[in-house]
Amino acid sequence: MTKRDYYEVLSVTRTSSGDEIKKAYRKVAMQWHPDRNPGDAEAADKFKEATEAYEILADEQKRPLYDRHGHAAFANGSGMGGGGGVDLGDLFGDLLGSFFGGGGGGGRRRAGPQRGQDLQAVLDIELIETAKGVKKQVTIKREDTCEPCGGTGAKPGSKPAACKRCGGQGVVIQKQGFFQVQSPCRSCNGSGQIIADPCVNCKGAGRTVGTRTIEVEVPAGVDTGDRIRFTGMGDAGDPGAARGDLEFAIRVREHRFFQRDGQNLICQWPVTFSQAALGATIDITTLVGEKVAHDLPRGVQSHEVIRLPGHGLPSRRGGRKGDLLIQVVIDTPQTLNAEQEQLFKRLAEIEHSHRDRPPAKKSIFGKLTDWLTKDDTK
Repeated sequence: MTKRDYYEVLSVTRTSSGDEIKKAYRKVAMQWHPDRNPGDAEAADKFKEATEAYEILADEQKRPLYDRHGHAAFANGSGMGGGGGVDLGDLFGDLLGSFFGGGGGGGRRRAGPQRGQDLQAVLDIELIETAKGVKKQVTIKREDTCEPCGGTGAKPGSKPAACKRCGGQGVVIQKQGFFQVQSPCRSCNGSGQIIADPCVNCKGAGRTVGTRTIEVEVPAGVDTGDRIRFTGMGDAGDPGAARGDLEFAIRVREHRFFQRDGQNLICQWPVTFSQAALGATIDITTLVGEKVAHDLPRGVQSHEVIRLPGHGLPSRRGGRKGDLLIQVVIDTPQTLNAEQEQLFKRLAEIEHSHRDRPPAKKSIFGKLTDWLTKDDTK
């Protein structure tokens, strides 16, 4: 089979720089890698061809030989393999980590002790608590360093030994033709250590699950989705490493009477027929229980909105409070005593006798009457 020109394989030119060649190879390798094309023999051949081309063109000594003599420069293996193959872990880093063992750095085990995992939890609060701020006692489960073994996982008095299969590196390297592949060591599960005599308390894990009660100070003005973070309050890390962080996601429960719209609060407030018609001073109770007197104007209509500035919710960032928006709802009595019934009948008679007299200001009922009695034929 005739070999294709290496520059053609990588879609580069003879004047391309080393970085351009490396970038081109990454693109081709991503396209034809066997892990992305399982069972595809043609893709495997193209990946092998691209890797062979890269090994030559990326080598400062081999590339000039190839430029002068072409494939003949490496006939019968002459000049091949001197570079020890292509280290795909170094070449691809995190980009193809999943192909070579899953971890960052192309599957390499990260050096040094690892910090603990971050924890997340939902913190439910009431709407009135976001108006004032509140302190909550929250109990969480988290991993703590095992005290008997100090987090090593080995029985007290003993210590883990370096894994013989990977030499304590946590990864093994396998050469396949012109390239080499890294993968986590199966013997130690990538830890680089073997625990022959595990700790009885943690069963070799190095950590135990415990509970911790934390006081969470929730500031006034928080809303659903806001977060409160505690540094170093998450799971324990490896011996000598820091704990992870703990984060609470705020969720504000719905109120049975008040609705929230940003910093504003919205509610409905019932008034009687006489209050709506004659006007009255009504006492409105805010979310925090404060009584606010408001002068209701004469002739107020149902569903009109009254605004009480500064009686909404505070901003978490400071500044003025939001407003309380009150939607007036005229409360129709469901039962009447004899006196009330007589009064309403008298009122109905008066309204009937004044039907043809135009009001100074038409109510919604007046507008509805006009629409219902409208003669479209005129």
